[in-house]
Amino acid sequence: MRKLLFLAVILLMSCKQEKKYHDVVANEIPQDISNAMADILKFQQELNKEYKDPETSPLYNKDRKNFETLDFFKPDTTLRIVAKFVRTPDALPFLMATTTDRKSEEVVYGIVYFKINGKDYQLEVYQSPTLMAQAKYREYLFLPFSDETNGGLTYTGGRYVDLSIPKGDTLMIDFNKAYNPYCAYNKKYSCPIVPKVNHLPVKINAGVKAFKKK
Repeated sequence: MRKLLFLAVILLMSCKQEKKYHDVVANEIPQDISNAMADILKFQQELNKEYKDPETSPLYNKDRKNFETLDFFKPDTTLRIVAKFVRTPDALPFLMATTTDRKSEEVVYGIVYFKINGKDYQLEVYQSPTLMAQAKYREYLFLPFSDETNGGLTYTGGRYVDLSIPKGDTLMIDFNKAYNPYCAYNKKYSCPIVPKVNHLPVKINAGVKAFKKK
């Protein structure tokens, strides 16, 4: 489902307002690996493709010129987690702070409960009333989170994961698909700030690492 997200994001619009789903030609992925690993590699390939393309890249032109790949953690299929998903139908819209004066209207669509290394954690999952009014994003859910790698191995402001509304009461969260807000690369973007309630007091060594300019 991933980066279904945002392609042409304009100045002062949410970093990922246009969510993007990506497909990859099958023969670009080795066929002797697990489906989970192939899915993670597809995500990485499509994200790199997006960042290389001047039409969709959040990178400054000078950074994109020699761009080849983002820095990813080694894929870890143990961080593809099936979480319990509890909907919150009575939640009211609120204004989520962003990296600029803009506010992003969101609703807590549900809460996910899961374990990492035997310990219990939970995160809020959000839905944008604006996006849900658009047919192609009606099922889109937004999961921003921070963890103990931020400010070192990963971007200081936390990362995002794209999700879709599940049919049942479980939801797959693949932290290997965690990516940086666009404002991690370019100050012209306005990105939702991860709510404090969505901090994980554990290191999530998966997904995209902090961007280092060459």
